[in-house]
Amino acid sequence: MSVGEVGDEGLERFGKPLDGVRVLAIEQMQALPYATQMLARFGAEVIKIESPGTGDSGRTSLPSMNDPEGRKVGVTFLRNNMGKRSITVDLKNPEGLEIVRKLAAKADIVCENFKPGVAGRLGLGYEDIAAINPRAIYLSVSGFGNTSDSPYTSWPAYAPIAEGMAGLYEFKRAPGIAPIVSPLGALGDTGSALFAVIGVLAALRHRDATGQGQYVDIAMFDAMVALNDAGISYWSMGLKDPGLAPLINHSFKAFDGYLIIQCARPHMFKALAELVGHPEWVDDPRLAGPQDWFNHLEDIIRPGVETWAADKSRVQACAALSGVGVASGPIYNPGDVIEDEHVRNRKMLVAMERTDGVPEPVLSPGNPVKLSKVAEAPASRVPWLGEHTEEILRDELGLSPEEIARLTESGATG
Repeated sequence: MSVGEVGDEGLERFGKPLDGVRVLAIEQMQALPYATQMLARFGAEVIKIESPGTGDSGRTSLPSMNDPEGRKVGVTFLRNNMGKRSITVDLKNPEGLEIVRKLAAKADIVCENFKPGVAGRLGLGYEDIAAINPRAIYLSVSGFGNTSDSPYTSWPAYAPIAEGMAGLYEFKRAPGIAPIVSPLGALGDTGSALFAVIGVLAALRHRDATGQGQYVDIAMFDAMVALNDAGISYWSMGLKDPGLAPLINHSFKAFDGYLIIQCARPHMFKALAELVGHPEWVDDPRLAGPQDWFNHLEDIIRPGVETWAADKSRVQACAALSGVGVASGPIYNPGDVIEDEHVRNRKMLVAMERTDGVPEPVLSPGNPVKLSKVAEAPASRVPWLGEHTEEILRDELGLSPEEIARLTESGATG
């Protein structure tokens, strides 16, 4: 049976790969919340611990919308917390802390992104959780890790800090121009989150074989070093500036914007030269190989390509280039991405209806992992602050209405 012959309804019988996996997430902002959202998309049940009153600090980010009770909910929270349940617990209250420990005792995965040392001081570190639940996978996501020495351990870190320290901002930076901070959004968060998901899945597989949980320790700095593989490898082989790599790997102007062309092989260069009306380039001794193409990019190749593309749209130019085997693609802005047919057909946008009267929904990227035997169910919205507190205390911990009311009155829960 080929992929696509079974609709989502037919795939429901297979379930999701993480059905039955329980995740307890003590998390803020994006790096860890993005990871737990990915786990939720694969079927895990995620209980999110939030502080009463303020909740996850991502709720205060901008731009924002109002929830049904008129509270602000920021875009960082909106794009990283779909499919979760929220319970508000005061971790400074002994009874609140005990609630979290009881939930951790029933979880398959316990995860946190405190600054190093904070979870341990609260009694929620790896050793604490392993003592009450030795089968639990314990995940930490932090700037510089928790399980080995680092001169930066005490430094606070957000995505651009890790990106810059890993050398990503020096990749192809023009001399004399200051580095552009956050050129790829929150790559330091989302990239670290993906490594966190990989680590958790590997640890679950290890638990299947041994029955033992373990510590998955993700440092954002490490993750960004891994993503800068080309720059580090180039440097080690003497190419200190990746911008001088010997190939065509540049943007070119069409009438409605820019496109990218990557060309590093003679047969591609021949196809490019013939397509843009310059077959003589193939026999030009000045353009004998990739280093020569790079050296004469501005005085020969760019004028020829951009003259050819001047009456074409980005997509038209790329379609022609792709038709002769030259790798290319239009450079899109977010609006172009939202309108793109491929993105729509691959279900790569998730819409969440707003609750404050604004008709346009909040859009977030969908799940890029497409599994042939897993239905891609509609994403459920983010939880409102503390929305599931009573439900979780009742159903997960078996507390009575009177006990739940007492905990709320004492301030242990919100």
